[in-house]
Amino acid sequence: MTTKDLSLTEIYALARDTMLANGCDDANAAALADIVTRAERDGSHSHGLFRVPGYVKALRSGKVDGTAKPMVSHPAGAVVRVDGGGCFAPMAQSVGLPALADVASKTGVAALSLTNIHHFAALWPETEYLADRGLVGIACTAYMPTVAPAGSKEKLFGTNPISFAWPRPGKAPVCYDMATSAMALGDVQIAARDGKTVPPGTGLDPDGNPTTDPGLIAKGVLLPFGGYKGSAIALMVELLAAGLTGEAFSYEAAENDNHDGGPPRGGEMVIALSPALIAGEGWEDHVERFMDKLTGLEGVRVPGDRRHRNRQNEGLRAINADLLDTIRSLS
Repeated sequence: MTTKDLSLTEIYALARDTMLANGCDDANAAALADIVTRAERDGSHSHGLFRVPGYVKALRSGKVDGTAKPMVSHPAGAVVRVDGGGCFAPMAQSVGLPALADVASKTGVAALSLTNIHHFAALWPETEYLADRGLVGIACTAYMPTVAPAGSKEKLFGTNPISFAWPRPGKAPVCYDMATSAMALGDVQIAARDGKTVPPGTGLDPDGNPTTDPGLIAKGVLLPFGGYKGSAIALMVELLAAGLTGEAFSYEAAENDNHDGGPPRGGEMVIALSPALIAGEGWEDHVERFMDKLTGLEGVRVPGDRRHRNRQNEGLRAINADLLDTIRSLS
């Protein structure tokens, strides 16, 4: 694979200019460029520049409104709603997360329902935003059917990622962002692009046979991680991200989508909790004693450590050269 080195500033400019050239206004373009740059900075390659062609497809088809102005409402004391107006999720999050953090800091617990959005990015930025403000964050979103429930060979669930972040004042938060499929769809697609195989148990080919060929899995079906356990969590995500928000379940998103290669319309649920209000005084020290026990075990790595180490490197990032050519051709 041939790569080319870009600075984080160059990555941001490339993403922003491409969005501006394809129908985004300044605010929407900046929100997308920021999320793409942070993904590349932290080593989340499947959610960085790799996503830009899909963003552009959805803008060009008219499915996504690149000038949308999300609307915030407060239907109940601890509930925040954002109607994205057909935007990509980062734009809706930019107005919803501050409102969520404000409510949770006052009440101890709050929920943010994001609807009429198109989610194509990583989930950890949402939960890290909350952890950076002393709050526990939980976020989840559904997609189009790509994963077969345990016991089936027919796809019904999305990859249905879920993210969790715990604040550690003065330290990087505990934070994970994981698909409930055995492998994230973006990672399967990158493996196919780069001519690599994937671990057994990742998915099935179009005929329902186990395979390690990511190209065949992309045409077939992914499997949930851990069998029925991952399947149960994927079910929970469908209910939280669609049932609780009133937005489309994965199968409904597929039925209503124009299949342009960009993300479908859907919902996202973000929950914030305040340990200061719920646990009370001394919660930080109590948790840190537990974290000391955890990290004192040989071989243990705290979720999010690798991403935060990558973040300390402000140098150049190696980007797939063919991908760069594709993105530049779009603007």
